[in-house]
Amino acid sequence: MNLKENTNLVFQQVTKAVQEAGREVDSVSVIAVTKYVDASTASQLVDQGVRHIGENRADKFLEKYQALSDSDRDITWHLIGSLQRRKVKDVIAYVDYFHALDSLKLAEEIQKRANRKIKCFLQVNISGEETKHGFSKEELMNLLPDLAKLDKIEYVGLMTMAPFEAETEELQSIFRETQELQKEIQQKLIPNMPMSELSMGMSRDYKEAIQFGSTFVRIGTSFFK
Repeated sequence: MNLKENTNLVFQQVTKAVQEAGREVDSVSVIAVTKYVDASTASQLVDQGVRHIGENRADKFLEKYQALSDSDRDITWHLIGSLQRRKVKDVIAYVDYFHALDSLKLAEEIQKRANRKIKCFLQVNISGEETKHGFSKEELMNLLPDLAKLDKIEYVGLMTMAPFEAETEELQSIFRETQELQKEIQQKLIPNMPMSELSMGMSRDYKEAIQFGSTFVRIGTSFFK
């Protein structure tokens, strides 16, 4: 595993995908998903220029945060996996972006525990997969007034994940629909819902996601080949 070469390649490939989509080079941020590596390896990634670290689980997030945050390095911390309500109090103070807000009850728990405004992505299940978390479009639109009352949350955008086996046409359909929903909510001009971001695309499908406005791509395996 050559982290330096892998990191350079990831950034080059993402930059190429952004340019091919006709977008500004700095319009997409790469989150390095470090759930399969230790804090030392994550630290080496930061040394190679990675600025966004993403973890799936609260305990692993805290482990990496404690190991790396005592340095003066500029790291933005992303919690990208599902979060149980009972664990919100343990982790929410350290999260810069939470990508998997998938219920009103979880949002209410964040509101209760947060000591500042938390940037959150609303997770949507566009594909309708039973194994995936997230709001359906109809459910989310109905809940917007209740979510908007929670003033310690800034709803920065939407997050979605495509099925693992999805072909290009299905990927494009899912990402297009997510982008359309983002714009629909954005047009409502709700004060704490700027909806300026889209968190979608992983190692296997970030190119398609970037075509439809993704601003954060979550990449793990490509860094650690």
